[in-house]
Amino acid sequence: MKKETVAFFILLFLGLFAYLFYRQGTLPFNKTDSSTKIFVISPGDPLQKIVDNLDKEDLIRSKLVFYLAVKQLGLERSIQAGDFRLSPSMNAYEIAKNLTHGTLDVWVTLIEGTRKEEMAQIIGNRLEIPEVEFIQNAEEGYLFPDTYLMPKDATAGSVISILKNNYEQKFTEDMKQKANLKGLSEKEVLTLASIVEKEAKHEADKKIVAGILLKRLDADWPLQVDATIQYALGYQAGEKSWWKKVLSFDDLEIDSPFNSYKNKGLPPTPISNPGLTSITAVVEADRNTPYWYYMSDKNTNMHYEKTIEEHNENIKKYLE
Repeated sequence: MKKETVAFFILLFLGLFAYLFYRQGTLPFNKTDSSTKIFVISPGDPLQKIVDNLDKEDLIRSKLVFYLAVKQLGLERSIQAGDFRLSPSMNAYEIAKNLTHGTLDVWVTLIEGTRKEEMAQIIGNRLEIPEVEFIQNAEEGYLFPDTYLMPKDATAGSVISILKNNYEQKFTEDMKQKANLKGLSEKEVLTLASIVEKEAKHEADKKIVAGILLKRLDADWPLQVDATIQYALGYQAGEKSWWKKVLSFDDLEIDSPFNSYKNKGLPPTPISNPGLTSITAVVEADRNTPYWYYMSDKNTNMHYEKTIEEHNENIKKYLE
């Protein structure tokens, strides 16, 4: 009996300790501190990272207890990405429930190489901003592709400012000076980068393609880039895309200043919104490349040629 009694009291003590530990862990970090702070959850953040960040921000008393509380409430799959206004005076349950709704801002991801009409669709869906309003005020090429946390009440103008400010931070003065030494203006760099973004999928190819395009410009060749034709053709209702997949010979005859088969020099504006890798590729490109031609096969692998004969052979080999 004595052993059973001892075991009973040990279990009772452990149970009481666990209860008190859990109860203390769910209490506010500081119930007298009613100040608030913005807590951000990035897309894809696992629960453990969220718990660690809450602990670092002094918003919870115990990482273990908060983790258990979320599991107890069944909220682990309901926590949203976004930013939340939280206070140290909130208890663990209040914080957990807050993370499942009522984000102040919305995450918006804009991919490299999209044109402003595509960005308008994405932003319109996420923020309910009229596409036409965004398109009319946005300047192609200067809308930096990235993942943004946008205010829910953002306007077309404020979103455009956020994208352009990010671009101005990424395209540094040092990069602009290097471009000037190559004889390229900021707009020319962006226009070339917008083409490189569409023509070269892999980072290693971007600088080589940029060098070939610069070499063609120096030699007063037409650029002969399919992406400029795709841009000129615009939205393809049948494909539900702004970029026609397969161009015909008739497409190459389109009457447009963006037709780089008919017109020499650069298009009048960028044809997409390039990322930093493509911009850097243009700034650092070697226009003394031995190549004049390039082509991408069906697996998006790039092949480079010095002569038109080699180029035509590769077309037969990889595309026909």
